[in-house]
Amino acid sequence: MEMKMLRWMGGVIRLDRICNQDIRQRFDIAPITEKLREARLRWYGHVLRADNDSIRKIGFDLDVRGKRPKGRPKQRWMDTLHAVLKVVRIHPDQAHD
Repeated sequence: MEMKMLRWMGGVIRLDRICNQDIRQRFDIAPITEKLREARLRWYGHVLRADNDSIRKIGFDLDVRGKRPKGRPKQRWMDTLHAVLKVVRIHPDQAHD
């Protein structure tokens, strides 16, 4: 829906064959991946600064027992977060701010 609105505002139709990235640059809109990265890092900072007895801190430190199902491992939030921290070049200990 977002791209439809941007194309309408710019007077661009699909037949013009202009890619979405060019349209986002024209309107100076950040890519969605950057917005998601910022949101993940912001939430991680909230979790790290939380009290030890808060629900988010308890859930963050929770260790689930049991066996994992067969097949490809599910993508966990911490796996995604570590990938984001690697891209931004921040050590997990420095992410408090």
